[in-house]
Amino acid sequence: MTALSETLLRKCYANSPHPYRLYEEHVTQLLTPDSVLLDAGCGRTVPVLRKYLGRARRLIGIELVSFSDVPPGIETYNADLSDMPLPDASVDLIMSRSVFEHLTDPAAVYKEFARVLRPGGVLVFLTANMWDYGTLVARLVPNRFHSRIVKQVEGRAEEDTFPTAYRTNTRADVEHLATSAGFTVENFEYLSQYPNYLMFNGALFFLGTCYEKLISRFEILRFLRGWIMVTLRKPGLSR
Repeated sequence: MTALSETLLRKCYANSPHPYRLYEEHVTQLLTPDSVLLDAGCGRTVPVLRKYLGRARRLIGIELVSFSDVPPGIETYNADLSDMPLPDASVDLIMSRSVFEHLTDPAAVYKEFARVLRPGGVLVFLTANMWDYGTLVARLVPNRFHSRIVKQVEGRAEEDTFPTAYRTNTRADVEHLATSAGFTVENFEYLSQYPNYLMFNGALFFLGTCYEKLISRFEILRFLRGWIMVTLRKPGLSR
């Protein structure tokens, strides 16, 4: 991060909640002490799921990579999201952050989520918007280069960067897949954040900030915002 980027970030975004925070607050609103909460694609150290310790009856994390430093009270399984080792109708709430852009067979994952959710259960996911400029650029870059670029820009370990597919990252795709799996779309929201991919250059960060403020101000441009947060519900009575 350059000095100019840091100054602009502090000045322009001090009171702007990050989409991650809005997502976690939304999950908290849906959670009850009797809930079974599943984090689909939870990460090797379950960073989000651990925030809900003591707030739900049961916490489950599913991930492809090996787990490490998982606190007591969280069940973990290494499995594909299209074939989870969970009984039918055994989960009240599924959350998933920055995972859906990686799904190569989203139809199978939607159907598997519908299988494990109880009637009335809810799925909340946060993922990249297809029409965000960062996503459009990423689609032009071969997946084999993504890990190195993300390491330089965000400092994330290369082994924690996965290939992207962007097969469920537009409103039309989400609605089609959700309906096919038997879900109803309860909420579909476009969210913005600071231009984090441009923090390495002050001038580019300034231009990115101007663009972000423009699409945040005018609702007609909301489809260009960087994130989509979706709430789906499985029909039926909640328990």
